[in-house]
Amino acid sequence: MNRFIATLMLSAALIAGPVFRTSQALAQKVDAKQKISGYYCVMDRDVKSDKPGRCPKCGMDLRPIQDDDDSTPASVSAETPDTEFKLQIPDVTVFDQDGKQLRFFTDLVKDKTVAINFIFTTCTTICPPLAATFRRVQQEMGERVGSDVRLISVSVDPVTDVPERLKAFGAKFKAGPGWTFVTGSKFEINVLLKALGASVVDKNDHSPMVLVGKESAGYWTRTYGLAPASVLVEVITDVWRKRSANADASKPLN
Repeated sequence: MNRFIATLMLSAALIAGPVFRTSQALAQKVDAKQKISGYYCVMDRDVKSDKPGRCPKCGMDLRPIQDDDDSTPASVSAETPDTEFKLQIPDVTVFDQDGKQLRFFTDLVKDKTVAINFIFTTCTTICPPLAATFRRVQQEMGERVGSDVRLISVSVDPVTDVPERLKAFGAKFKAGPGWTFVTGSKFEINVLLKALGASVVDKNDHSPMVLVGKESAGYWTRTYGLAPASVLVEVITDVWRKRSANADASKPLN
């Protein structure tokens, strides 16, 4: 009997040994994958720290830097727009807050000056202020929004943010014509977010940046979405007026 028990124990040890080593290797692999090498500010990548805390410039919580994370959003200065760059806007299928199917590039971006921010309806931190800023921009720019300029809010949580939720969210901020809320399939929205430089692993980590550009002029810039609405209006006006390829650029935008 003792020999039988000893044989069972030996067999269990022989089996458990490789399993334990495999589990240990997998755990080490996961730890390595999730290793945080520091912290940074989403608004200014030059602000870095070895410990979590707040950015001394803008006051936002610092975000972890993961060595394998290639979706970290580009930095945006809280004081001035980012430098000029170009974007390839995908013509993915999306839906607006009324449930209308649209092609993102063809129906929303082409031949327009656009300002794009990124929100999700269950957000309780930066998204309400971002939406409130867009509301003030819409008020200040008046009827130009919808004709020469379009405001676009893209959901970073398309699974939750069905059109009805986006419509209710927009209603809270009295969103008017020319301000489109965008959702769609997770795949299509992920393609869009990646192209716009706004892809994040966790929706809560999305940047409060606003993309402003005129596709027909091949011009895009980034600015801080939590800045005063007057600053955003100035950026939009500058993009429309200076980068417009048509004769209407001489008209006053305000």
